[in-house]
Amino acid sequence: MRLDVILRVTTKVVLPFMLLFAVYVQFHGDYGPGGGFQAGVIAAASIILYALIYGLGAATRLVPIAIIETLIPLGVLIYAGVGIYAMLNGGNFLDYNHLAHEPTHGQEWGVFLVEVGVFITVSSTMLAIFYAFAGRGRG
Repeated sequence: MRLDVILRVTTKVVLPFMLLFAVYVQFHGDYGPGGGFQAGVIAAASIILYALIYGLGAATRLVPIAIIETLIPLGVLIYAGVGIYAMLNGGNFLDYNHLAHEPTHGQEWGVFLVEVGVFITVSSTMLAIFYAFAGRGRG
């Protein structure tokens, strides 16, 4: 895609807006449709678009495989850590009421942290799957 100037320029223009939309979907998930899963897929799709236009090497320089392999379990640990923290404070697993001084604040923080964990896991897993398939040679 070296000679497709229109695609390369369009991708560079659209990519920040895709990532901004992923952030919007992430934070809007508490109040309407959206959340960590949808935002993670949108963020991964933006990096996949970058890889399709600029090549897999450019994408792995932007988001290295080592970082992705670290982020996949980190998201799961955030998710599980919220539940374990709630249990240590006297609640059930993922009982958000015990996460803050007031149950309403605990609910807000609990949902937010769980959605961040889901976002991290989904986006990095989607990129890991794409890198695995795109990195295969044509045998």
